[in-house]
Parts: sequence; structure tokens; C-alpha cells
Amino acid sequence: MVSFGDRLEAFVRGRDTKQLIGIPLAVFAVALLVLGVLFVTTGSPVNLGMEFKGGTMISMQTDDSVTELEELYSSYALVDVRKAGDRAVMQFGPMDNDEQFTLEQSVMGIYSNVEIRQIGAVYGADLQAQALQALVLSFLGMAIVVFLIFRTFVPSVAVVLSALSDIAIAAAFMSIAGIELSLGTVAALLMLIGYSVDSDILLTTRVLKRRGSIDEKISRALHTGLTMTTTTLAALVVMYLVTTFSYLITSTASQINLLSDIAIVLIFGLMADIMNTWLLNTGILKWYVAKNPRGVKK
Repeated sequence: MVSFGDRLEAFVRGRDTKQLIGIPLAVFAVALLVLGVLFVTTGSPVNLGMEFKGGTMISMQTDDSVTELEELYSSYALVDVRKAGDRAVMQFGPMDNDEQFTLEQSVMGIYSNVEIRQIGAVYGADLQAQALQALVLSFLGMAIVVFLIFRTFVPSVAVVLSALSDIAIAAAFMSIAGIELSLGTVAALLMLIGYSVDSDILLTTRVLKRRGSIDEKISRALHTGLTMTTTTLAALVVMYLVTTFSYLITSTASQINLLSDIAIVLIFGLMADIMNTWLLNTGILKWYVAKNPRGVKK
């Protein structure tokens, strides 16, 4: 049976550099378009979670359906209702103190095992700025380290571009799938930078600093990199299934939204990284080696 790695290697060998670079760049452009449209229509390129826009999250034990809960609390700033097993989670937008008090009294008077979490709009705006700062500083730090390692403009730009595309595609997926930007998904995007750079540096180091033909070096790097990525993907798929659908196995379990969102964002981001590393970065490196044969070991 032909493995996925063999199929991908054959695809890379059978395409010229323009085709290798063009496919991921087209996907990158679509991702930027999605983020741009959402930014124009909502003021943010992704859907902001409660941590960043403020609000109240209430979790309680109930047999009521999602529809019943939506009807019961429709007069409040209800944003989302989720049901997992015998527990429900309701998310509300910012409210004044009187409305907040009335809501809490209503829920605690009807349901048991109630948990209430509240974040003010001002604190949410501060968290939003801190999250953006963390993403920007992490990306800039990564770019600086990459340039210091290779000290060659084109290969370094290829690594940075691949990481940027991974984040943009993952963010666009979040927007399309309705996954909110929370502290957990911010952490997933930060982890995605590390995963992306790991495979890109592996490929670039093999191509520039190892001996052999360009196709041989890419082939060895591809099989090593895919082993690393698919191992991580397998663990993330298990994590997503357990945290999302565990309530189907036992009624005492509930969906763990934070871990579920982190897992699905990383899964989609790593799938994008496979494309960006082994098509985009590979195409740029093949073009660079063809233009600068003296700077590469044979």
C-alpha cells in the first residue's frame, strides 16, 4: 500500500516550483479574504470569546433542552447555549448590574450545581490587547531567531511566510466554523507557531546544510517531518474526540469546550502546515537552490 508520505513525495516531485508555491498561496489568499470580510463586518477578524468582550457564563445541571433554555432566557443577552450530558452551559453578553442579579437569582432558583463566571467588558478589552501583543511578540521573536539561524534572506522568509500562513488559515477556519477566540485558542495559535517552525527548520536545514541531491534531501526531510506531524495529529484527534464526545459514552461526563477548541484549531492548523511546509516552503527552497547553487552543499 502506498503511504501518504509516498503520495505527497510523488506530488512534490511531479510539480514545478510555480505549482508548488501557487497552491498554498491561493489558500493563504482565501484565508486572508475571509478574515478581511469578517473584520469589515464585525470589527474583528475572528469571533471574540467571552474573555475578550466580557459577559457571563453559567453552567448548571438540567434536563432541559437547548431550545427550552433559549426560550426561557431569550429576554437576556443570550449569546450561546450548549448541552453536554446532564449539564448545560449558557453564555450571555455584557449586562447591567440589575439584569445580572436577576439572571443569577433566576438560574440558582431553578437549577442545581450552578457555576457562574463573569468577566467585565473593560477587563475583556485588556485581555484582548494582551493576547494580540503575545501573538505579535511570539511571531517577531520566531522571525528573529530564524534569520539568526540561516542568515539567508529567501529561506528565512520562506519559514516566516509558512508560519504566517498557518496562523491565517487556522484563524479563518475558526471564523468559518464559529470557534471563538478564547484564551485557549490563543494558546493553540501560539503552539501552532512552534509546530510550524519546527517542520520548516527541519526542511530548510536538510536542504541547505546536508549533502545530496535536492530531491533526496527533500524526501528524507519529508518522511521525518510527516512522522512528527502525524504523530501529533493522532494525539490531537484522540484529545478532540474525548473532550467533545465523552458524554456519549457516560452520562456523568461533559464536553470540555476549552480542550475541544484547542484540539480542533491545532488539528486544522497542522493540516495547513503540511501543505505550507511541503509545498510552499519546498517550492521556494527548490527555486532558491536553482538560483544559488553555490550556497548549498552537494
